Amino acid sequence: MSSRRLTSVLLTLLAVLFLTHPASAIKFALQSHRYPPPKCIWNAAHTNALVIVTANVGAGPDQRVDIEIIDSSPQKNVYLHKKGINGETRLAVTAHSEGEVGVCFKNYLDHDVPADEAKTRSRIVDLDVDIGADAVDYNAIANQESLSGLETEMRKLEGIVKEIVEEMDYLKKREERFQITNVSTNLRVQNFAWFTILALVALGAWQIMHLRSFFKRKYLID
Repeated sequence: MSSRRLTSVLLTLLAVLFLTHPASAIKFALQSHRYPPPKCIWNAAHTNALVIVTANVGAGPDQRVDIEIIDSSPQKNVYLHKKGINGETRLAVTAHSEGEVGVCFKNYLDHDVPADEAKTRSRIVDLDVDIGADAVDYNAIANQESLSGLETEMRKLEGIVKEIVEEMDYLKKREERFQITNVSTNLRVQNFAWFTILALVALGAWQIMHLRSFFKRKYLID
């Protein structure tokens, strides 16, 4: 009975966690250019999160595809840059800051090829990005530590649950920052409103005194 209940709990957790971790895979045609603009695919990542990038670049004559992994931080960290990738390329980096990690591609057209042929040349890129618990090779861990199938699944669940807890902590901290910003903004608006009221009252009093003095000089009032 306990084994059946444990299996049911595992299946439920797997279903929930699968829904909360969509696959980040994309396939697209990368157009060639003499001086190509970067085509970047962005994914959210937390600090110290493991990011595994698997890029499979299709064949294409007279073209060179470069890959670069960056982030969206103000420092614009560049994790790596690799030129002339072909076939399947697997890269691993660790995020240095909260935000997004971008995988950027450039497809250079050889100088021997006329520029007007650039529109007819492209290469197919099949990109797969795994972040956090999804990037861990649990099969290698299972072989190294001699884990059973159930223990391996439990290790996966442990990593994913830890990632979810970290995500909740991050959202909580971000909500606290938004709340502090909201309170500070409301306080500034309130202070500005009081300053405006006092300025209007002072201006009204000065106008009354000025008009009273003017009328006295004109002998319109005593």
